[in-house]
Amino acid sequence: MTKPLPTTTVRTETDRSLDRVFGRKKVGGIRDTRGYTAFRVANVVVIIVLCFVTLYPFLNVIAVAFSSQGYINAGRVSIVPLGFNVTTFGTVMSDPMFWRNYGNTVLYTTVATAISMVLTTMFAYALSKKRLKGRPFFVGLAVFTMFFSGGIIPNYVLINSLGWRNTLWALVIPNAISIFNLLVMKAFFENFPEELEEAASIDGLTTYGILGRIVLPLSKAVLATMVLFYAVTFWNAWFGALLYMNKPELYPVTLYLRNLLMSSAQPDGSDEGLQIAANVKAVTMLLTVLPIVCLYPFLQRYFVSGVMLGSVKA
Repeated sequence: MTKPLPTTTVRTETDRSLDRVFGRKKVGGIRDTRGYTAFRVANVVVIIVLCFVTLYPFLNVIAVAFSSQGYINAGRVSIVPLGFNVTTFGTVMSDPMFWRNYGNTVLYTTVATAISMVLTTMFAYALSKKRLKGRPFFVGLAVFTMFFSGGIIPNYVLINSLGWRNTLWALVIPNAISIFNLLVMKAFFENFPEELEEAASIDGLTTYGILGRIVLPLSKAVLATMVLFYAVTFWNAWFGALLYMNKPELYPVTLYLRNLLMSSAQPDGSDEGLQIAANVKAVTMLLTVLPIVCLYPFLQRYFVSGVMLGSVKA
């Protein structure tokens, strides 16, 4: 019975030079020096500080949303609510139009994300194939639209001539494909092993069969990442509805809250009016971002994997 060969670690001249410069030594097979320990401590401290800086604005918004007008005007609210109240929440959420617009946003986001994912996936998969005739032209055409557009007036004339005003399609079709998302998916598909597709082709699968049965099931990370990107974009969108819709019952909730914010800029002088004026901005931000914040934890592991897989050459 042959003995297994001992494993060895190949160390480059660069590694040895770094050891000499920093005085590194191996402890238990792992380099451990005072400098490296200090680096790890500093790294943890920096990460904690960055986390606090990132979370502080959101915590402050929550605190302001639930604080009373007097404490807010005095500038005493930081991350803990003072003078707890829900006056603004009650005012906003007691309006039936709020819930109708909220339902519109859910519908618009769902339909728009689904259409965008289908179009972006098919376009990116086609562009990832070097055998595609005219591939440089189509890539250049897509990138061109990142820097040049027709402008607001031509877009409005086009939407109006198509009869899409006050319809879902005015919000969905013009923004169906994000070129940034397209390029990310294209890079991911380019790194996909060609051997799997060739084997599937030999077994008789067509191009659509390979995409649907081989490629997409192995691309859950990047697909989840793109779903998150598109969902956040369409959920927060309001300018398109402002341009193409004039019926309040068709507004998304972001436009409803935007109009509420504009109207609260001039309170009527009553205590309730002052309270709404003080809290409405924080409440608006909180109600708008809350669904996406709840969705993110379910997609976070796919989000990290999708970004890394789309950026590393296989």
